[in-house]
Amino acid sequence: MPHLTSTRLRTSSTELRPGVGVPGYAHPLLAPAEWGELTRPGTPLHWVVLNVADGPGTRPDPHCLEAAGRLRNAGVRVLGLLDTRHGSRASGELVADAHRYVDWYQVDGFLLDRCPADHAGLPEVRRTVATLRVIRDDAHIVLGHGIHPNPGYAELADQLVTFSGPWSDYRWSQVAEWTADHPPERFCHFVHGVPRAHLDEALRIARWQGAATIWFTDHTDCGGDTDPWESMPGYWDDIVSLVGTGVSE
Repeated sequence: MPHLTSTRLRTSSTELRPGVGVPGYAHPLLAPAEWGELTRPGTPLHWVVLNVADGPGTRPDPHCLEAAGRLRNAGVRVLGLLDTRHGSRASGELVADAHRYVDWYQVDGFLLDRCPADHAGLPEVRRTVATLRVIRDDAHIVLGHGIHPNPGYAELADQLVTFSGPWSDYRWSQVAEWTADHPPERFCHFVHGVPRAHLDEALRIARWQGAATIWFTDHTDCGGDTDPWESMPGYWDDIVSLVGTGVSE
């Protein structure tokens, strides 16, 4: 298969089952059904990102607080979104946003979106992550590179997003060799524009490339203000069923 670089099945010493990481729905007032569906018993969720207003917003939002509370009461990890703007945003701004997320929504960790991926960005990301772990004990940190970063980033976070993009690229993608030194629970794949007919294939690619946390959607990125992650995939029930029962070989 062209999207594979190895025929060796990746396994984890902890045998973490595949699960879903939600990059961030629209505001709960705009997507109440989507947020409600996430608390359905048996849904294989690893975590859900809370994006109030491209971050925590300027004041506590009662609707977001309620949505986050329902998830946490259901045992689902909630992460705050911190946009690093590819390293151009000051660490102090990120830390201030992190404090708001913890104070207002009691988040369990953070997704650093548009995270730098090169070696030059490592020192600043290392300092930011260290501060985040002080702000929130046992913080779950996900670095949202969207590509395979310098291997040094794997030492900083709990998980790395090593693919974020369209199905047309994902189906021919290759995994970086250095990821074989880490178990699947360290990696996440976000793919948009996945046709229902290819959902099984997409899940097999994630399994073979060693990514335990996935988000696949049939929505597409049409440019402009369109965000393919904001709403629930049209085949959400299929994802819950397929991921919840494991991915077939």
